[in-house]
Amino acid sequence: MSELPTTHKFVAVLNKKIETGKLMNALGHMAAGFGASYPDRDELRLDGYIDKDGGKHKNISDNPFIVLAADNSNKIRTLRNELIASNVPFVDFIDTMTVGTFDEQKARTLETPEEELEYYGIVFFGEKEKLSQLTRKFSLWR
Repeated sequence: MSELPTTHKFVAVLNKKIETGKLMNALGHMAAGFGASYPDRDELRLDGYIDKDGGKHKNISDNPFIVLAADNSNKIRTLRNELIASNVPFVDFIDTMTVGTFDEQKARTLETPEEELEYYGIVFFGEKEKLSQLTRKFSLWR
C-alpha cells in the first residue's frame, strides 16, 4: 500500500441501547456485507501484513474505521435517510434480523413497516469530510 494520505473512512454507528454482544454480532454482519458489496476494492485500500514467521494477515484497510454511538434507533434512521440522500453506500442491521431462521427473519422484515424497525447499527464508507459532516452529532463509542 502506498504512503498516500487516506481521503476516505469507514464509519459504524451503533445503537447504545442494544446489548453489546448483539451489537458486535450486528457489526460483524454489516462489515461483511459492506465489504462484499462495495464495488471499488482499490478505494477500500486493502493490504496484507506478513509477520516475522511468514504468517499472512490479509485484507486490512489502511482507511480509518470509526465507531460512533447513537442514542437510539431513530437517530440511526435519520442518518440512514441522510446517507440515501447523499448517495453514500451503507449496510444497516435491524431487529427483525435477530430471531429465528433466515427465512423467518426475512418474512418478519417484509411484514414490518420501516418506521417500526429498530436499528441496531449502520456501516458506511466514503470521503472523510462528507462523512464527518453527516456524523458530527454522534460521539465516539466508549
